[in-house]
Amino acid sequence: MAEEAIKYDRLSIHNQWDEICGQLRMEFGATAFESWLKPLSVNSFDDGVMRLSAPTAFMKNWVIAHYSDRIHKIWEHKNPDIKKVQVIVQNMQNTKDDSLLRKFPSTPTPREFHAANSQMTTLAGATSKFNPAFTFENFVVGKTNEFAYVAARKVAESRNVSFNPLFLYAGVGLGKTHLMHAIGQYIQQNDPSRHVVYISAEQFLYKFVNALRYKDTAAFKEQFRSVDVLMIDDVQFLANKEKTQDEFFYTFNSLMEGGRQIVLSADKSPNDLDGIESRLKSRLNSGLVADIMPTDFDLRMGILNNKAAQLGVSVPKNVAEFLAQKISSNIRELEGSLKRIAAHQLLSDREITLDMTQDVLKDMLRSIDRKTTIDEIQKKVAEHFNISVKEMQSSRRARNVARPRQIAMYLAKQLTSRSLPEIGRKFDRDHTTVMHAVRKVEELVLEDAAMAESIESLKRSLEN
Repeated sequence: MAEEAIKYDRLSIHNQWDEICGQLRMEFGATAFESWLKPLSVNSFDDGVMRLSAPTAFMKNWVIAHYSDRIHKIWEHKNPDIKKVQVIVQNMQNTKDDSLLRKFPSTPTPREFHAANSQMTTLAGATSKFNPAFTFENFVVGKTNEFAYVAARKVAESRNVSFNPLFLYAGVGLGKTHLMHAIGQYIQQNDPSRHVVYISAEQFLYKFVNALRYKDTAAFKEQFRSVDVLMIDDVQFLANKEKTQDEFFYTFNSLMEGGRQIVLSADKSPNDLDGIESRLKSRLNSGLVADIMPTDFDLRMGILNNKAAQLGVSVPKNVAEFLAQKISSNIRELEGSLKRIAAHQLLSDREITLDMTQDVLKDMLRSIDRKTTIDEIQKKVAEHFNISVKEMQSSRRARNVARPRQIAMYLAKQLTSRSLPEIGRKFDRDHTTVMHAVRKVEELVLEDAAMAESIESLKRSLEN
């Protein structure tokens, strides 16, 4: 890259985004790209801030949680003028359970009704689509995930199992969604007469809100209570959504009474799900609860070898061992690192070596080596604002406590690889509070130069 600043016109920005999309597709795979990244579009670019538009609020939140950091790093490398990437929603600004209803008139216009139906049709279509790469054959089994794997296969291969529901839980990137897709695909391929619906909890929430808004709850109930197998991913997103939990509770009971199979996943066990009603927790615990523990070194090596075979690349043993030792907390990041190396080899025709690997992954490796913890962030921010960590974790809403808390959450999202629910637990909050804090601090950074400098100073002190 040239040293002097380069001015980019609108066409150049769109060309850059097209190139970035190609790289994102290669790194994250076609299914994830089509579902979450392809719908994004360039909105505006000014004062070093690139804004991308997402069609829905939950899509925006998902992109922020899972992809925005990577998008920023790729774009910043292509264009040093870009200092920040934001994801915004052009139309709908609120994702709170059922509070969406208050934003619209009781009787929708024909245009609104058509738009909502189009969105719901798209979501309904997505429920039957599974990632073809997520099969039982491609799932690498080790000591830490063997029980969950066996339970998932049992559900997929038999119409009548002794446990229902099957509840899978694990941290981010450990394979629970892979097993969900594997179950769904196996049933569809081997017993096509069974009606399988797979949906995320966020999509379930969104469809329910639309059903309430357009007074079409009968169709909603029919859609979910007439299935043979209902699979809902990331159940933790139903936390504190009382009306949606009520509907899910009755749907659950209806399916169980009819002998239908239910498969659920979450980031923690039913008993540890904050914001979930006791009666629903009881239902979630009534079948088989299977956890997927963090991977060990041997399993990570197996995953790398399996992924390398899928990609058709030869990875030297010392490179695989280096990656398996360095990237230990998240299978998705481990596989993503291998995809980046494979893509770089393809585009640059460089041999895969340890030096090449360290060069290509230097941004990721710096983040791992930094080892900034949420505890360190809380301590540093508390000292900076002259409050205690205990106050920061308390329920106090006074500005002198709430603002440092939001900044600490923002820095935890920026400087660690922890998921939003994991960050929230450190502050005794849920993931939606963390998302709100991140958005609020992002706004403050743009509006208040003194605050921006203060946060940057905290960030530098934590990184060094």
